[in-house]
Amino acid sequence: MNLKYLSSTWSQIHPTWQTFLTNSCKELLEQIDKKLSELSITNTIYPPPEQILRILTIAPKNIKVVILGQDPYHGENEANGIAFAVNDGIKLPPSLRNIFKEISLEYDVSTITDSNLLNSWTQQGVFLLNTTLTVIKDRANSLADIGWQIISNQIIQHISDEMEHCVFILWGNFARSKKLLVNKSKHLILEAAHPSPLSAHRGFFGCNHFKLSNQFLIQHDIQQINWI
Repeated sequence: MNLKYLSSTWSQIHPTWQTFLTNSCKELLEQIDKKLSELSITNTIYPPPEQILRILTIAPKNIKVVILGQDPYHGENEANGIAFAVNDGIKLPPSLRNIFKEISLEYDVSTITDSNLLNSWTQQGVFLLNTTLTVIKDRANSLADIGWQIISNQIIQHISDEMEHCVFILWGNFARSKKLLVNKSKHLILEAAHPSPLSAHRGFFGCNHFKLSNQFLIQHDIQQINWI
């Protein structure tokens, strides 16, 4: 793979993902790499280059739950390559605050022990994928049309095709539009409103997705996720 801007993040991802991306979307990824190189001359792009493909450090065989986001946070030092997560020291974003609130409601706990980085989730096989993987500083959805969504669709499809008994959590209309990529005969699809303050009270709170995910995993003899 002939990459310049993405070379540091490419070297970190799991070999299975390297092979998959090389075989399925080499030319497109190289085009995105060229575009990002050009844009970075006059723009600040998030997340940093070495973190753009960070979620792909998780081996496909270890994925249990897929949670889809839309694009990275566009504020300074917020995005880190994991959907919904933010770096330590950054103010808790409203959507992540509502995600923690829903977990607190489901499990009747007052606090969530995991950090805003959500490292404990990814280590357990929670695949938090933004369908667009980069953004220009202070410009939400600014890089939604450079090809990332084609690649993320292929990633979702690959997980659906190759894995067994995964949970796909789709919050909001954009994420829900991806359900056609998932084989519902072998995977569980959970849908609800987005956790954003604009919509959380219209079906996100009370969705029970974290408990439902674990119930499905247990039914298939898969170690459940410790969400708290």
